[in-house]
Amino acid sequence: MKEQSAAGILSTTIEKVRQLVDVSTIVGEPIRLSEEITVIPVSKVTYGFASGGSDFPSKSNAELFGGGGGAGITINPVAFLVLKNGEVTLKHITANDNAAERIVNMIPDVIDKVTEITGKAQSGKKNAD
Repeated sequence: MKEQSAAGILSTTIEKVRQLVDVSTIVGEPIRLSEEITVIPVSKVTYGFASGGSDFPSKSNAELFGGGGGAGITINPVAFLVLKNGEVTLKHITANDNAAERIVNMIPDVIDKVTEITGKAQSGKKNAD
């Protein structure tokens, strides 16, 4: 199908990008490793597109148009959701997290450890009484 305008080229480019990028590109298909463990990949998708065109003057009454378009897509895996024995954890795989992100990501693990330690201390007190 021949597009005869810059808007037509842009529309076609956007439609092609939509066909390439869908939800399953960002949150991948679950991978079952065992009865207890399932892993779901999570990716960051970046895309861009450009198009342009121009009408050219003509001595005849024919309308002359020239144009083009293009798109680029980058897909980077950033994390995995790990489902293990009914619990979900997020495992980041990006190497360039900043310090604040690392601290925020550590909070659930720290809370779990503190809860575990205080639980053991409470059960130790009950056994001593």
